[in-house]
Amino acid sequence: MTMRARHRFVGSPRLGALLASGLLAALAAGCGPRDADQPIIPSTPLRAVDTPPPEYPAEIGCDQIGGKVVLQLTVGPEGKPTKATVLTSSKTQALDDAAVKGVQRWRFEAATRNGKPVATDIQVPVTFHPPADRPAHCGPA
Repeated sequence: MTMRARHRFVGSPRLGALLASGLLAALAAGCGPRDADQPIIPSTPLRAVDTPPPEYPAEIGCDQIGGKVVLQLTVGPEGKPTKATVLTSSKTQALDDAAVKGVQRWRFEAATRNGKPVATDIQVPVTFHPPADRPAHCGPA
């Protein structure tokens, strides 16, 4: 006599029906096994292409102020920044504003998921150093 394994769902029949319908819905939505003929497309990270440093604000050049601004930057699927938010201020509004304005010119190669470009959030530190030479229009120190 051979023994066959039997599987029995322990619980209510209604719960079993709900689980089965959820599994079918997941498979229909593409969450199930991948078709063998579909290639695996690896994801790629965001890559900086052109990120020139933001310009130091001329209006504070005489004050010789430096500082660091940390921005939360959202890069859209086109590789252009779509949103820049100050996370950590330099405590100088002109530097914060220059950082936000400067990163808007940056360009990236967008990150991809399943071969398609996607928006990506990154944190970007921007450090400003006062001009090495005090601007002539400032007068004597």
